[in-house]
Amino acid sequence: MNIYISGICGTGLGPLALMAKAAGLSVCGSDSQSGAITDELISRGIEVNLGKNSQDGDFLSQKLKEGKVDWFVYTSALPSDHPELVLAKKNNIRVSKRDELIAYLVEKLGLKMVAVAGTHGKTTTTAMITWTALNIGLPVSYLVGTTLPFAEAGHYTPKSKFLIYEADEYDKNFLHFFPWLSVITAVSYDHPDIYPTKLDYMKAFYKFEGQSENVIRGRELEGEAVINTETIDLSEKFSLAGKARRYDAGLAMQAIFEMVEEIGMEKAGGNLLSLNKDYSSREIDESLLIEILDNFPGVGRRFEKIADGVYSDYGHHPEEIAATIEMAEEEAKRMGLNGVVAIYEPHQNTRQHEVRNGYKNVFLGVEKLYWLPTYLVRENEKLEVLKPSDFIKDLANSTDAEPAKLDNTFGEKLKKWRRDGYLILLMTAGPADSWLRKEFNE
Repeated sequence: MNIYISGICGTGLGPLALMAKAAGLSVCGSDSQSGAITDELISRGIEVNLGKNSQDGDFLSQKLKEGKVDWFVYTSALPSDHPELVLAKKNNIRVSKRDELIAYLVEKLGLKMVAVAGTHGKTTTTAMITWTALNIGLPVSYLVGTTLPFAEAGHYTPKSKFLIYEADEYDKNFLHFFPWLSVITAVSYDHPDIYPTKLDYMKAFYKFEGQSENVIRGRELEGEAVINTETIDLSEKFSLAGKARRYDAGLAMQAIFEMVEEIGMEKAGGNLLSLNKDYSSREIDESLLIEILDNFPGVGRRFEKIADGVYSDYGHHPEEIAATIEMAEEEAKRMGLNGVVAIYEPHQNTRQHEVRNGYKNVFLGVEKLYWLPTYLVRENEKLEVLKPSDFIKDLANSTDAEPAKLDNTFGEKLKKWRRDGYLILLMTAGPADSWLRKEFNE
């Protein structure tokens, strides 16, 4: 099977390319720009066509002539008139988004899907389950939507019985699956460009739960749940910075219990068996799992340390931001720093019109807040573009905030804050991350 992936360097399709390659499929693809996963793709022998004109159709045409394209998989960001998508359809090859290829691999490889979904925490929780499974010797395959410091972003292990998958609700991707186990982290309204109302959004999660054989639910869904699933808070068992991260660790531990119980410890192997106890059911040594999770090294763009005292996070929703700031405050205290200086780059003007009223108290506690212009993508052109000052005036701590722009003067200002003993925290799903990394490239 020959797979061509358009948008292969993205955090959604890049890990899938790695898994498909490890599973024995032939994989190549294109992208208009390099991404966090690019180096991993190239190191695994996956041919990637990069550059401004890389997706004009010439590379795909070449692969079609060579007979090396059976299936064209494309990112949701591709417009309907994209040259490669048009060419693929014209040549009557199989065309789909990533969900069909994932479903194909699950069936072909005989895997049970462990799907992690939610507005917040799904990337971290997916990575935590993967991290724990690898550390206890439980063979797993996995797809995580970011880079990992301890493994590839996506992989297939021949002996594995499970696929640990970060199930994204954007574009209703997660509704294409019927998982063996679903872990629902925290849910609050998002993606108004896909789900016009909060009710539409919540119904999608209820439907996802209904499609799942087993469910572990984290923080309660907003509204009345259609499935009465027990919620267990194990966060107090962990010493990780940030209550949200400790909560995610508790969900990850519950998922590991379910996975081990499903296949039986005699098949799991690894460190748990070396303890010479009977782990035929839920008698796994909880203290070992807690120790493993407390040593979780994190993931790319989720409170990621990019220099001493400087962190970057993907947070772009009020609830996510509040949890990340709490984490930063705990970390600053642990490091003996004076406090936290936050930089925020909102993501998508359409989203900001929906969540604008949720920012009032989320930045309380920071010493200083710098608000950047909104990163615009997939916008409703009828909506007024909100300015930093529009948000700042509504904050409870508005006197601690000011608009900012990414330039050398701002970079020097942040470096002075760090010299004065403050933790620097950037929250963005946009280009400010790359800017900060260049400023603090030490």
